[in-house]
This record gives sequence, C-alpha cells and structure tokens, in this order.
Amino acid sequence: MLILDTNALSAFAEGDPGMAGILGDQTQLAIPVVVPGEYLYGIRRSRFRRRYERWLTGSADAFTILEIGAATASHYAAIRQELRDAGSPIPTNHVWIAALAREYRWPVLTRDRHFAAVHGLRVRTWPVHD
Repeated sequence: MLILDTNALSAFAEGDPGMAGILGDQTQLAIPVVVPGEYLYGIRRSRFRRRYERWLTGSADAFTILEIGAATASHYAAIRQELRDAGSPIPTNHVWIAALAREYRWPVLTRDRHFAAVHGLRVRTWPVHD
C-alpha cells in the first residue's frame, strides 16, 4: 500500500516515467480525501482542466480514498503539536495526509520535503527524468 499526495497524483496523471518504478510493484494505491480537492483546485486554471477532470473521474477506481475519522483527528492533533514544538509547521492539508499515513502506517509518495519533519512518517519519492 502506498499513499499518494497531490504532487504524486499529478505526476501519475501526467504519466511521469519515474512513477513506473515506484507504482509498478504496488498492489493498492490510496489517496487521502483532501488530495482530490487539492488536485481539482490546482487544475482550475489549467487549459487542460476538462482532460484532468476526466482523468480523475475515470481513475477513481484505481485508488482507495482514505477518509478522516476520529483516529485520524487524534493523529492530526499530535502531529500539529509535535511540529509546533519543533518550530517546523507544515501546510494544514499535509498534516491531514501525514495523520492518515501514521494511522494506516503506510508510506507517502511525495516530492514535498517538509513531510520529513513528521516523526515516524515513511516518505518515498521518485526519480526526476529530463
């Protein structure tokens, strides 16, 4: 199992060749409930908006959507406090993603470096191709 954050979902949608090595061995992919919202917001001004919306709708069955529940909220509160105490806050939606990753104990596929500030979170990335 692997959790994709928004930039990983975008790279997947774009057919980034670096994703093949990471996603090829995964039996199940998950996206936190906040990720589709960030993705849709991100493509609002794209000239390819309709294409990306169709891709997301057509790919929905490929992902398990991770919903936020009481256990997630507890992880969220703990992570926010840990980051505050360390003086290294991260964006709120990314705290929710980290909370779900901690709850499920699955790694997050991302290129956002600030996830490294979250204690106990396994982070994966993919190679850059020119």
